[in-house]
Amino acid sequence: MFFDGDVLPEGAEGFDVVHQPGGGLDERLGFLFDTVDEPLLLVGMDTPQVSADALAPVFAGPERDAWFGPAEDGGFWSLYLREPTGDLLRGVPMSQDDTGAVQLARLRTAGLEPGLLAELLDVDTLPDAERVAALAPATRFAAALAAESTTTSGGVR
Repeated sequence: MFFDGDVLPEGAEGFDVVHQPGGGLDERLGFLFDTVDEPLLLVGMDTPQVSADALAPVFAGPERDAWFGPAEDGGFWSLYLREPTGDLLRGVPMSQDDTGAVQLARLRTAGLEPGLLAELLDVDTLPDAERVAALAPATRFAAALAAESTTTSGGVR
């Protein structure tokens, strides 16, 4: 678990926790990929609709050195490296419409041919959140969004 903060979230018991350093997202992810010395699968927390089926190719597909999950907005929601190295992430401009393309090019320039996972929507805006909740209505995310919407709008949407 890669965590920013001093108080661990509920459910973190039993997990190895790596605390995030300062810096931009590329630097923090680079730190994680330098710290872990075994295969590493990164899944963005802003894709609460991710399923075991979406990740199945990483575990059941052909063994690869890398897997890449593109996001609908041009970013990426997942990255797997059999031999993690932060140099493949540091310097990639994050939160831009070409982040995914730059990251994928970085992997290929390093001689990797990543397998591609399904494109997913990540949650950056309220409309994104509403779309994700509709895609995965039985999730805690959808329930929390519905509860917040009811609370903030007095029950009227």
